[in-house]
Amino acid sequence: MALSPWAPNQLGGTGVCGLLAHELEIHSPGAGFVPARFTVDLFRPVLDEPIRLSSEIVRDGSRVRMVDAAIVQRDSVRARASVMYLAATQDPPGEVWQPIRRLPAPTAPLDMPGGCPPLFKSGEQDWTGDFASGQNNQRKAAWHNLPPLIDGEPITPFQRAAFVADATSLVCNWGTEGVGYINSDVTLTLTRLPEGPELGLQAQDQVSSNGIVVGTALMYDRTGPLGTTVITGLSNARRQVDLAAFAASRSFAE
Repeated sequence: MALSPWAPNQLGGTGVCGLLAHELEIHSPGAGFVPARFTVDLFRPVLDEPIRLSSEIVRDGSRVRMVDAAIVQRDSVRARASVMYLAATQDPPGEVWQPIRRLPAPTAPLDMPGGCPPLFKSGEQDWTGDFASGQNNQRKAAWHNLPPLIDGEPITPFQRAAFVADATSLVCNWGTEGVGYINSDVTLTLTRLPEGPELGLQAQDQVSSNGIVVGTALMYDRTGPLGTTVITGLSNARRQVDLAAFAASRSFAE
């Protein structure tokens, strides 16, 4: 499940984001802080080979901690990330405008032990595990319950959110011909960590021209919104991904 749909010898961006979050989390200031902004630059393929992770604290204060991390293979940095931890506190007084949100979630919990393939929703269609269901131009949402990121370790809420953030391309860029943009960077913003094993993404916006795309999604769980995700992508039309065929090749199609 960690391998990329773009090439069989590469890791998918979801796994790369999850691994970088795992490394950054080593330097978490603790429960009183929220990983409020997580950004990943995906500028070289991360190969299905041994991986070395490195990280350092860049700034450490009473309200803010900044940490950088990188994935190194073949003596070169393949991807890098940063996280900004902010101290949790009370919201300021007063009322502020917020949009009316309709956050779709499957009626039945997606709570199989050890995780399971995601569910998808296009427009007003029902939730389905069919990887061919999103081959259309309707607004999309996805619902996830992830397996452990690393063998022998339970996946943490931050790792779960980081992994799912890269799937923003799936809800924003999946169209009538499949997915033709590959992520060059991912940014996740969080006001709190997800609760429980289930996590949703709903497309909010998509802007594209000159073979470059920016997609924005809302991340949420069954208790409400958590934050947003933003991806920048580059056209990879020569290797357009048919997700139904990809799922069948990995044996997790419906």
